[in-house]
Amino acid sequence: MKLHREGYLIITIGLLILIGIQFLNLLLWMAVGWLWLFIVLTIGVLVMAYLIVQFFRIPKIVFRGEDRDIISPADGKVVVIEEVEEYEYFNDRRIQISIFMSPLNVHANFNPISGLVKYVKYHAGLFLVAWHPKSSTDNERTTFVVEHPSGKEVMHRQIAGAVARRICYYVQPGDAVKAGEEYGFIKFGSRIDLLLPLDTKINVQIGDKVKGRVTKIGEIQ
Repeated sequence: MKLHREGYLIITIGLLILIGIQFLNLLLWMAVGWLWLFIVLTIGVLVMAYLIVQFFRIPKIVFRGEDRDIISPADGKVVVIEEVEEYEYFNDRRIQISIFMSPLNVHANFNPISGLVKYVKYHAGLFLVAWHPKSSTDNERTTFVVEHPSGKEVMHRQIAGAVARRICYYVQPGDAVKAGEEYGFIKFGSRIDLLLPLDTKINVQIGDKVKGRVTKIGEIQ
């Protein structure tokens, strides 16, 4: 496991603050002698340090998907599977699969398919809770479209939530990408939407917990 580069500054600042809090905790214990309070606050500091570090963890995973597999772009839970009208790029109907990422999930994002990046667009917006039905169209988000070697195109969106306030991405139109490679990161609770061709074979159900670079979402036909 390694730590994501987006977390270096936050981890450093967070740990310095927690060290300061623990130092004050030690001074308080020495002044009043309340061991129980010192233990409680120490446990709280350790828990916060763990949560800050684990949020930016990147587990070491060897990607083993097949050529036409659509791989989960993030860790999380499938909260939506439905047919929708897509107006931003395709202007036709697509199967939308939405993955909710809690603050405890790994928040790096990975390419769901291999191919050529045809479209990238950032949209400023609101910060509705990530499971809100309008978060896909009203929240701050970045949309990507990748064309598979078969000619089929897959859209995926990074969507900010009520807590997530920064979307990071590292690809541009014209880039050749590989399934399972990292393309971005969302800081603190968020959501990823996949917009797939109607003939896509779907391999997940609502409520399924999925793992980035591991879970097969579907298969391009």
